[in-house]
Amino acid sequence: MCGITGAVWLSAKVAVDETLLSKMTDSIAHRGPDDSQMWIDTDHHDAYGNRVGVGLGFRRLSIIDLEGARQPMANEDGSVRMVFNGEIFNFKTLRRRLEGTGHTFATHGDGEPVLHLYEDVGTDCFSQLNGMFAIAIWDAKRNRLVLARDRIGQKPLYYALKDNRLVFGSELKCLVAAGGVCNEIDPAAIDEFLTYQYIPPPGTIWKGVRKLPPGHFAVFENGQVRVERYWDYDPSIEIPISHGDACDRLRELLTDSVRLRMQSDVPLGSFLSGGIDSSLITAIAQSLSDQPIKTFSIGFPVADFDETAYAAQVAKHLGTDHQRFEVMPHGVDVIDKLVWHYDEPFGDSSAVPTWYLSELTRKQVTVALSGDGGDELFAGYERYRALWLSNKLQKMFPLHQVPGIGLVQRLPDSEKRRSVVRRAKRFLEALGQPTARRYLNWLQIFPESLRASLYSDDFVERLPGDDPFDFLDAAWARSKGRDVVSRASASDVLTYLPCDLCTKVDIASMGNALEVRQPLLDYRVVEFAATLPVRYKFRGGRGKLILQDTFGSMIPPSIFTRKKMGFGIPIANWFRDELKPMVHETLLAEDAKIQPFLRRDRVAELVRSHEQNEQNHGYRLWNLLILEKWLRRWT
Repeated sequence: MCGITGAVWLSAKVAVDETLLSKMTDSIAHRGPDDSQMWIDTDHHDAYGNRVGVGLGFRRLSIIDLEGARQPMANEDGSVRMVFNGEIFNFKTLRRRLEGTGHTFATHGDGEPVLHLYEDVGTDCFSQLNGMFAIAIWDAKRNRLVLARDRIGQKPLYYALKDNRLVFGSELKCLVAAGGVCNEIDPAAIDEFLTYQYIPPPGTIWKGVRKLPPGHFAVFENGQVRVERYWDYDPSIEIPISHGDACDRLRELLTDSVRLRMQSDVPLGSFLSGGIDSSLITAIAQSLSDQPIKTFSIGFPVADFDETAYAAQVAKHLGTDHQRFEVMPHGVDVIDKLVWHYDEPFGDSSAVPTWYLSELTRKQVTVALSGDGGDELFAGYERYRALWLSNKLQKMFPLHQVPGIGLVQRLPDSEKRRSVVRRAKRFLEALGQPTARRYLNWLQIFPESLRASLYSDDFVERLPGDDPFDFLDAAWARSKGRDVVSRASASDVLTYLPCDLCTKVDIASMGNALEVRQPLLDYRVVEFAATLPVRYKFRGGRGKLILQDTFGSMIPPSIFTRKKMGFGIPIANWFRDELKPMVHETLLAEDAKIQPFLRRDRVAELVRSHEQNEQNHGYRLWNLLILEKWLRRWT
């Protein structure tokens, strides 16, 4: 697990020298504290005799082949060079096959097989990799740079092409350090951020800077960038299979996925929240280990947000070497750190506990398994149940006849995490909308009408005609013909999972030099889950049924039936207590950076309404505060 960066330039005016490449590389030192290496070639010429410069930078967190496998690495004749961030879990199988075709290996790491596989099959190599990765390959014979990102988007990769120079990096910090590309904010990105709490690919907060989408590769040659999809994921297909065969296949796939992800030359543990997904991953890992594995949970001294008692129950049942951390998360202390590490506005407040858990876990191990992905793959979210229920209600009643709708809308909000009133309001507000729009209504932070009331006239004029909904709608369209739960699940796999959850985990963990591996996101598990009939995963308003049917004997039965808590913080209270001074000193300040974009009086009204307990705007205020803090730090 590492950080990569580099550049290719076609003009001496924009050359990257060793000093600048070192600055770009060092900007992501937190991703790889164990080693730093660079390679620069300023004397390469293309087929027409034009000079081409190329530089690759690498920061390493040593996981496999601790003494070897240094990067940038080269093939036998030096014509292909590569830096890569991540882990290739099927590298041993690939290595044996490549050795059989005559390749010689200089290391025992998981990266070198990618290099030789590229030599043999070019960009077709990426579809043969099982792993999480961001890869950059310089192909001197073809005079091209190839960038690639794993199917699910577990590892990030940014790039920008300007003035005959392409720069790239694991984080936007690399491009900021390169200079000349992160200059102008994209207004559409702010609109997207306030909709989703993240900025969807291929855009970023900066005009002209791109995220490589998951499951894609990009080729830079002849001064142009070409982006292509290599992952053929089709969630519209349902494959007939018996329930027994489905359970057998899921057991086989997930067990193999965990086994592959337990390969490590450094200490390895597992996150254990006490929820279904992390409990199952931990249970499988423990069944594959001949000694108690280390497990970690984090608790808060607020009962409504602490599920560590369930984690302790699972740990005792499995016999793991369990450690519970307890922290009182302080938004004042951590918010500036998050704004620096996440590079662009990122509003998922669960980044706070994820940061603390990664920080504390890293003191014990270097690699941790995680249960991310179970909700998306196996219909675990409450919003899936809401979508299913809303379809039933719409068939029974016209919207205006839904019993009690007016009464519920007039009830005051509760600040409790699982407020029935708040969820009922959001549910009823969305009932009359088309299905995909209805689903967005439960996902979005600021509804379209509220965003419109917040935006300044000048900002509205600067916005393009694109609708942020188009991102979700395009993902929704890919599962045409399926039931609403399967469509919502597939949409989340293509949007929320890579853009929110994977981003959150990557940055929080790598900011603490911890590698997190997510067995449920093995592409074989993802593809298999998408083909399953919905009745195996979701019935009668309950999800994750096939996980219980397949692995139920491995963990306490109560874990499957308890209410889902998620991974949250008491954010509503924060804005009435410890974050209140910060809000008034930043968001409501005369020199607030958000003022060119948002109406100060409307922001003040949101703050007032929340502070006086009229309505819970905690998550909205968190996103606004993140945006303000980001603007102050990066502009």
